[in-house]
Amino acid sequence: MREFVLIFLSLNFYLVTSAQVIKGTILDQKTYEKIIGAYVYFNGTFVGTSADQNGYFELDISKNSSMPLTISAIGYYSVALTDLSTSNPVVVYMKPKVYEMNDVVVSSKSLVKRRKSNLSLFRYAFLGSTANARDCEILNEKDITFNYETDRDTLKVYASKPIILNNKALGYKVTYFLDDFELYRRENNSFYFTGNIIFNEDLTSDVTKKQFYESNRDESYYGSRMHFFRVLWKGDLDFSAFKIRDQNNNNLTSKDIVFRENSISKYLKYPQKLGICYDEAKPSSFILLPEGDIYFEENGYFDPLLIEWEGMMAQKRVADWLPYEYSVK
Repeated sequence: MREFVLIFLSLNFYLVTSAQVIKGTILDQKTYEKIIGAYVYFNGTFVGTSADQNGYFELDISKNSSMPLTISAIGYYSVALTDLSTSNPVVVYMKPKVYEMNDVVVSSKSLVKRRKSNLSLFRYAFLGSTANARDCEILNEKDITFNYETDRDTLKVYASKPIILNNKALGYKVTYFLDDFELYRRENNSFYFTGNIIFNEDLTSDVTKKQFYESNRDESYYGSRMHFFRVLWKGDLDFSAFKIRDQNNNNLTSKDIVFRENSISKYLKYPQKLGICYDEAKPSSFILLPEGDIYFEENGYFDPLLIEWEGMMAQKRVADWLPYEYSVK
C-alpha cells in the first residue's frame, strides 16, 4: 500500500511539474476594459482557449512553448506573445481596429453584382485554386465586407468576425482571424493578407471518411511549405524529393542554407532568391528572404511575414494548410 501511495504521489508530482501553464488578463489598450471571450491559441494548431467574463485565461503551453502565443478578439488586432513565461501572470493590451470605410448597404443591383465579384476574388486569393479550395466553404460570408468606395485599384477586405471555414476535403473546421487583406487590381491581382488560424478536426467515426481525409491530407502535405521546412530541420535535403538551386541553377545542400544556433533553433539563410524543385527537374517554386534569414522549428513552423513565395507553393493557401500537429501516417 505504501509503495502504491509513493507511486501515486510521484506521478502527480510529475504531472504538476511537467505542465507549463501561462495565465493572464486581456484588456482594451485605450479603455483598459477587460475583453471577454478573446481567443488565446497557438497559430496553426489545435491548441487554444478563450478568456472568461473577467478577461482571464489559462493555457498549458508545454508542447508549444517555443512558438508565439496569439491572442485574437472581435474588433481588435491580434497580438503575438513571445518569450513566454509561466512565472507570473501576463497582462495583454489589445488595439481596437479602425476600419477605413463608410457603411454601405448592399441593396442596389450594381452593388450586389460588385459584392459577388469581390467575394469571388477574395475566395481565390484566400483559399487558393486547388481541388481542396473548391471543396472548402466559407460559412459566414455575411461578415465579410469590402471598401466599395475605393476598390477600383485596391480591394481591401474586412471581417467583423473570425472567418469560419468548413474544409470538406481535409476534414477540418477552421477559424481564421483576418487582420489585413489587400488585392491590387493594377498589378495582375497580386495580393497580400495576414492573420492567424486555429484548427478543429472532424472526429468522424466513419472509416471511409477518415480514409478520404487522410489521403487528401497526405497529398496536401507532400511538397508543401510545412514539408519543406521539416525536411530542412532533419538535414536530409540530399535524400529527399526536394532540390534547392541558386540563381545560377547550382544545387545547394542543407549546409549552404541552414544555420543552427542550438538544439531547438534553426535558421534558413540566403541572400538571393532560391528555386525549389519537388520531384521535378526545374524549380516550381521560389522563395526570397527580405530580412536575410528566418527562424523555423521541427514541426514546420515559420513566420510567414518574413518570407516571399512564388510559384507552386504560393498557390497552396488556406484551403491546403495543415495544423502543425499533423504527421504522415
